[in-house]
Amino acid sequence: MLEKVIGSYERYYDINRETPVEPFKAEATFRSHSEEYFLIKSAKITEMDSMETAYFADVETLDEAGYDMLLDKVWSETLSRACVKPDHRNSDGILIITANSIDDAAKKKIKKTRRYKSYRFSFWGWSEVRVIAYEHYSGKVVSNRQGDVLKKLFAKT
Repeated sequence: MLEKVIGSYERYYDINRETPVEPFKAEATFRSHSEEYFLIKSAKITEMDSMETAYFADVETLDEAGYDMLLDKVWSETLSRACVKPDHRNSDGILIITANSIDDAAKKKIKKTRRYKSYRFSFWGWSEVRVIAYEHYSGKVVSNRQGDVLKKLFAKT
């Protein structure tokens, strides 16, 4: 299942399977830079940099302590990779977990997860974490509010 999800990221993201951050199986990075001009290029109105990194984990059983460890690692990596400057828009982290079973306590914690940081009152952008977990045993998907958009990944597989 995890390989199918990673495959869905291959089109637009740079996939790193050889040297991902421990304990993840792979990571995928997407960077975007956009600029807006007024009639000519020398009259630049704005420019924005956006970065998103997805971390893929495959565990046998996901309990609350294991989830906390994975989430803390994703959050610290997201903040360390953020290149905060005036044209920074966002640097987001995505945690995608597949597990044979997920404890009820971990499910509740996933649903309540909210990690957000703004830089200079959001004038220099922000960072947040999206979380989604798939349970093989029941076929159910659990996500936080920001991760609801990722449910399509497991609907197609």
